[in-house]
Amino acid sequence: MADLLVGDVFTNAARAVPNRVAAAFGARVLTFGELDAAANRVARALAALGVKPRDRVVVLASTSLEVVPVFAGAAKLGAVFAPANPSLGTDEAIEMTTAARPGVVLTDHERADVAAAVDAPVLTIDELTTHATRESPGTPESPGVGELDPHVVFFTSGSTGRSKGAVISHRVNYLRTHPGALLEPRGAMVCPYPLFHMGAWTIALQQWQARDRVVFVERADPALVVDAIERHRATRLNCVPAVWYRILDLLGETPARELGSVRVADTGTSTTPVELLTAIKATFPNAGVRVFYGSTEAGSVAMLEDADITRKPGSCGVPAPAGEVRLADDGELCVRGPLLFDGYFEDPDATAAALVDGWYHTGDLAEIDDEGYITIIGRVRDVVRSGGETVAPAEVEAVLLEHPAVRDVAVVGLPDPEWGEIVCAVVVVAPGAPPPDVSALRDHCEPRLARFKQPRRVAVVEAIPRTAATRQVQRQLLVAQLTSPASPGR
Repeated sequence: MADLLVGDVFTNAARAVPNRVAAAFGARVLTFGELDAAANRVARALAALGVKPRDRVVVLASTSLEVVPVFAGAAKLGAVFAPANPSLGTDEAIEMTTAARPGVVLTDHERADVAAAVDAPVLTIDELTTHATRESPGTPESPGVGELDPHVVFFTSGSTGRSKGAVISHRVNYLRTHPGALLEPRGAMVCPYPLFHMGAWTIALQQWQARDRVVFVERADPALVVDAIERHRATRLNCVPAVWYRILDLLGETPARELGSVRVADTGTSTTPVELLTAIKATFPNAGVRVFYGSTEAGSVAMLEDADITRKPGSCGVPAPAGEVRLADDGELCVRGPLLFDGYFEDPDATAAALVDGWYHTGDLAEIDDEGYITIIGRVRDVVRSGGETVAPAEVEAVLLEHPAVRDVAVVGLPDPEWGEIVCAVVVVAPGAPPPDVSALRDHCEPRLARFKQPRRVAVVEAIPRTAATRQVQRQLLVAQLTSPASPGR
């Protein structure tokens, strides 16, 4: 029986539809034939650099068409694609990159800071592309690579802020993105997610397995997204709530756009108000609207269909076909099934904590009604989820405590209809210092923390509420105080 290998997706599509567009970015496109040949060359160039099957290929790069053959080429070689957020500060980038123990690091511009810290070649993607042009476009060999071998490692922040790499095999990524037994017409899909994000590559593989195009945009700018829909007559769009709000704001201020091609409008990753969902339906009247709940570790866990949006407000739907869910004794949602990740890269303790007897513990508290619909009601772990990204409060607090105006600080997530939660710094001001504002604290964080981790709100208090015995921050109490009408927000 043949293994399910992601590299074969590109080989088979190039054989069947070589002239069909596989990926677009701005005015540029790659056909399946071009992508397959470029991926083969990249695979050979990586091998010439000493990269072997199961070695990690760390990519610190912004969204571009040049990253796509790297993703496909690594899969063909059997190397493990490990993307990283290019906006990470130096310390964060080095910590994540060294944790991956890379065979090679690829960047979109010179990164002397990373090159000096890792024991691996560090090249720009342009340099790799130059090497690749000298290689054969024929299919490379990948001896011994099987479907249970790792295909990607997506690094996310845990509750401590230390990078954890979720390992996903070829088989799991193949199954997560397979369109079904029959290849029915699908149409173009616009992808506003950055290429260090699991969502971007899940969307792309869904399209490539269906032998259709994915349209990448430089950033999640509403004008870029709407322009891409019109240019490609896109039928599908998936955005986090924050991006949907921006799109709706833009469309409310501009003349009518040609958006009738959109048939499927998806959202998720954070709490999605029913008002937003009904606004999407009104703006895209030809589209069915769906809410997804899932994670890098578990894939798609649940989906709320269009017909249930107003009937089940606040719910994220029923379990996905391939998964099984249950509630632990404390109400934590647990998932098992064939789409789970393999564990955290070289982190047996974190893996053992997350995967217990075959069940993945999501960290989310949930309720399941008598019809089987899941509603997320809180979080077990002490993290903030903002715009689909995970923020560890302790990591942000450690940086903020170095600001001269901060005597004590606690970081909490405040509910927000656009971001799901926003990062709020609750500050006790140092004696004689002026209270810091959001701008001052973000400037202080800029060299050290990615932008999504930086505070969007500051609240000044006399003291941080802590437990008497362990001195733990009482975050739920702070959130309750800050969301009251008399909150001390700045």
